[in-house]
Amino acid sequence: MSGPQTPEPTLSVQGDSPMGTRDEDAADGIQHSHRMLSFSDALLSIIATVMILPVTHTEISPEQFDKSIQKLLATRIAVYLMTFLIVTVAWAAHTRLFQVVGKIDDTLALLNLACMMTITFLPFTFSLMVTFPDVPLGIFLFCMCVIAIGAVQALIVVYAFHFPYLLNPQIERAPHRALYRQHILRIVLRGPALCFVAAGFSLFFYPLSYLLMAMVIFLPYVSKASSWCKGRLVGPQEPPAHSVEFFTFDLHEPLSKERVEAFSDGVYAIVATLLILDICEDNVPDSKDVRDKFHGSLVAALSAYGPHFLAYFGSFATVGLLWFAHHSLFLHIRKATQSMGLLNTLSLAFVGGLPLAYQQTSAFARQPRDELESVRVSCAIIFFASIFQFAIWTTALLQERETLQPSARFGGREHAFMFAKLALYPCASLLAFASTCFLSRVSTAIFHLTQIAVPLTFLLLRLLVRLASALLRALRGLARPAPGAEEDVRAPLLPSTC
Repeated sequence: MSGPQTPEPTLSVQGDSPMGTRDEDAADGIQHSHRMLSFSDALLSIIATVMILPVTHTEISPEQFDKSIQKLLATRIAVYLMTFLIVTVAWAAHTRLFQVVGKIDDTLALLNLACMMTITFLPFTFSLMVTFPDVPLGIFLFCMCVIAIGAVQALIVVYAFHFPYLLNPQIERAPHRALYRQHILRIVLRGPALCFVAAGFSLFFYPLSYLLMAMVIFLPYVSKASSWCKGRLVGPQEPPAHSVEFFTFDLHEPLSKERVEAFSDGVYAIVATLLILDICEDNVPDSKDVRDKFHGSLVAALSAYGPHFLAYFGSFATVGLLWFAHHSLFLHIRKATQSMGLLNTLSLAFVGGLPLAYQQTSAFARQPRDELESVRVSCAIIFFASIFQFAIWTTALLQERETLQPSARFGGREHAFMFAKLALYPCASLLAFASTCFLSRVSTAIFHLTQIAVPLTFLLLRLLVRLASALLRALRGLARPAPGAEEDVRAPLLPSTC
């Protein structure tokens, strides 16, 4: 089933409206939504990423690091991943919603701000959930936030359909707007309805609440699987003529590529910022310690933090190069389907865990006996962040004519290099993890120096791929007969014309 392609041109028409039309809209109090959407994408990416802070700032002394603390960290990481995915579900719903709402006025802008304000409360409720995992209040407040977000988004839908000139032109001119509104409201309120049930269960059986919250994430995919099974059993059914094709959760329908890139860039930027905040917060020497312990020498005091700075540069290089691979990937993607969006979300969730990897590997001066295990944690986070990028690439290749630029398809000039670029980090992290199983001790200094050296590997990859491509072209040229050779062989057999 190929995804509908009508929304993308419609959205681009909105973005390319003449300057005169924009001025007239501004005079009438109507605004284009691009700046508001950029603000919303930045805010949502920040909210999704800062929820790693309660995990990274878990205070653990060397004598405390036992199986119970490891279990606590694992629980917090699992809850972080779930809440990150729920925030991205809210972002995806916001993206779909403003594919329907093409323009805004002051009321819609204020409603969107109310939605964003409610979403900003999610990190606080998440902190309650991870700090007091056995107390249901955190889960209850988290569910109430999701319900409030759904209610505000429903108000946006009702308001926009009450003033049709705010809608996408395709819907504004349609004769079945009431059916469209009902269909969109049903999808917008589906997740909040599940969270309402989860909030009820949190009062007397909170483990079931986590299951219901997880269903919010995977409900579109469960719905798609059930539709596929139904189609196999009763046969394919024609969609109704009034269906809102680009406000469903079909796995093949396109997302807004620009908003996917904006949200992803926001996550990478916030992760890099969190690394900077960590090194500024934890590695500035105290003036009293400089005077008493290092005899007033700031250089000597900073040298004691050498492993921390090395961990920072290695972690920053990893974040930057994962962004570089992501940028290169989406440079060759023509449109992002729903399944590619899910894989991108999973990759970003593990990218958001890189500050945890930095915290783990920068603490070796305090607890060197846990060096090996912390390297494994870092390798696992990098592996999953990069393998989901590779999965986006393989998913795009399954529908390459619709999703990829010609140069990145099978046989294209960039195909081999993209394959090598996206496979580099999964292979390197897997190799590093495997080395920890054979070696009794792995130096973190070597691990971080390897991270810093990876940019040279990317340059070497580019050189090797170009050399291999040139060699293959040369071999093809040798195997192909020279121009005119076939005519020379057949010439004596031709009758003479003279």
